[in-house]
Amino acid sequence: MEFLDRAQCARTAARVLATAVRDAKDTALQAMADQLLAYAGEILAANQADVTAAQNCGTQDWMIDRLSLTPARLDSMADGLRSLAGLADPVGDVVRGWRLRNGVEVRQVRVPFGVVGIIYEARPHVTADAAGICLKSGNAVLLSGSRSARHSNQAIVAALRAGLEQAGLVADAVQLLPPGRESSAQLMAARGLVDVLVPRGGAGLIASVVEQASVPVIETGTGNCHLYVDAAANLEMARRILINAKTQRPSVCNAVETLLVHRDIADQALPVLLGAMHEAGVRVHGDEACQGASPNVVPAVAGEYDAEYLTLDLAARVVSGLDEALDHIQAHGTGHSETIVTDDLIASQRFVAEVDAAVVLVNASSRFSDGGEFGFGAEIGISTQKLHARGPMALPEMTSTKYVVTGAGQVRA
Repeated sequence: MEFLDRAQCARTAARVLATAVRDAKDTALQAMADQLLAYAGEILAANQADVTAAQNCGTQDWMIDRLSLTPARLDSMADGLRSLAGLADPVGDVVRGWRLRNGVEVRQVRVPFGVVGIIYEARPHVTADAAGICLKSGNAVLLSGSRSARHSNQAIVAALRAGLEQAGLVADAVQLLPPGRESSAQLMAARGLVDVLVPRGGAGLIASVVEQASVPVIETGTGNCHLYVDAAANLEMARRILINAKTQRPSVCNAVETLLVHRDIADQALPVLLGAMHEAGVRVHGDEACQGASPNVVPAVAGEYDAEYLTLDLAARVVSGLDEALDHIQAHGTGHSETIVTDDLIASQRFVAEVDAAVVLVNASSRFSDGGEFGFGAEIGISTQKLHARGPMALPEMTSTKYVVTGAGQVRA
């Protein structure tokens, strides 16, 4: 099927979904989850083919991690769909409403976008997450995944479409485009057929979509996330947060990439924090102060503090205080998630007010910067832009609004 035919089918499906009641969408989500597990053998076999091909090409370990599916990860994908079925339907919600002096009623109501395009790299879990969120929010979705996850995505979409058919909803609500740049280019140019694009991936992919697309884009940015340990920090708390934020899953965008330590606490903090990183297998790239505190620290080179490693690597430096920490984050951050560890209320309030990021955390791991952890269910991504949506993009963020004006024959004077 040609791209234009797929896009037209998606628009037709979007009209059906726009009027689908919550029970119908929730039944479909449950069926999609059931089919994911019913297709588990096919999905895991297809994924193994993708992983083997990636390993044979010398793909980096962190990329292999993102590509890989396990029975537990497949269960998590199914659970994500089921959790969406349990969440409130945003479509039809009244954002605000009022009555004019002449008796005319005005309501601002949430409505689906229509057709959503997702361009993403080797992350097969995004296939199910995106399909589920788009369906629940009343949108049809065109998925453009990478060649490296081709077989995984095909198997997952086959399961999801089987679930839609089983539930009696139109299967073309979820479509997978052929992998490759041609499909992505067609998707980016499909203004009038596709209502919004969401890129998921590295800085290069996101920049390419933002710069080339004629379709409106919601930017999900990269995550050069900072952890600032203030002079008034509890060091044991800082140690636990750092270990979790860096090592729990280093290949994701909410993993911490840079450690900043207040110089007044550096003598006590650096041995504890750098020692914890060494024990966890993290390679620290630090300034002279960090190098002096641990023989395991390698020098930070040019561009190091701008890096989104996505590996067991961490940039580190000592700063003179909160002002320099804020300046560093402004200069090197990507507006994703920034953390302060402190018992000083004034310092935490300044950090929250002055840091320009989608998520700002006080005494908590940046790993909480996640739609699932926020209670939103699965998420499309973390938006780092300021228009329409910012932060974890869940169901309400995947809708627009329209104004519904109801009268009884009134005319404007």
